[in-house]
Order: sequence, then structure tokens, then C-alpha cells
Amino acid sequence: MEKIIFFGLVIPIIAYVLYLGATAIMEGFKAKEANRAEKEEVNEEGDLNSPDKINTLSEELEKLNNLRESGVITQEEFEKAKSKLLDN
Repeated sequence: MEKIIFFGLVIPIIAYVLYLGATAIMEGFKAKEANRAEKEEVNEEGDLNSPDKINTLSEELEKLNNLRESGVITQEEFEKAKSKLLDN
């Protein structure tokens, strides 16, 4: 009689603990996959932002050229700043 009561309580408890563990593991896998997908989206958006960097670079070069033409900076300063922008 004691064995029946023992197994009647222990087996369902062990099954429930295993169920909880398996559920937690699966939630972890889902979260990891969601993070991976989010990182891929961010990387794709970063690639799409490359034209913005080119536009920013051209705008900076245009500003430098305007400064050179207005006489605020010399030709040498313009060349140094331009090479610094292009190296980055």
C-alpha cells in the first residue's frame, strides 16, 4: 500500500519536473533564435545604411570644398582633411 501511494505521488512529480525542464529548454532555444534573427535584421539594416555613409562623406567633402573656395582653409589643409575623411 505504501509503495502504491509513493509511486502514485513520485511518478507524477518527476514527470512534471521533466516537463518544466523541457519547456524551459525549448523557450531558451526560441529566445536564442529570435536574437539571431534580430541580429541579422540589424546587420541588413547596417548594409542598407551604407549609402547614407556615402552621402555623409560627400556632404563633408562639399563643406570642405566650400571652406577652401571661401578662403577659410588653404589648399594644403583641404588636402589633409580630405585624405583624413577618405581614410576613415
